[in-house]
Amino acid sequence: MRNFVVTVNGKQYEVGVEEVGGTESSAPQAALFSESVVSAPKSAPQNGTKVLSPFPGLIKSLAVENGASVKKDQPILVLEAMKMDNDITAPCDGKVTFQVVKGANVESDAVLAVIS
Repeated sequence: MRNFVVTVNGKQYEVGVEEVGGTESSAPQAALFSESVVSAPKSAPQNGTKVLSPFPGLIKSLAVENGASVKKDQPILVLEAMKMDNDITAPCDGKVTFQVVKGANVESDAVLAVIS
């Protein structure tokens, strides 16, 4: 099963998708395994330093709590890409506000967090 975060009409949903085998159809089939609403940050800060994804990947874990004070170069999350874990660090001192959740797939240059 693979987990994805999907945005529909501005609301984020965390879904698990499981491949269904044993069918005669040549088209791939997927079944919705579970669904839960993912809470997005209530108000994204407009000011602050954005932490961008350097490459596409999966948010494997958040190293600190949302709203925590962090120091420059402190790891704030782990981004998995090509089966390798990559620490994403704070570019400056401040308070972190995450724009992603654990299990989310992100593209290059996606805003992961804002440090204010």
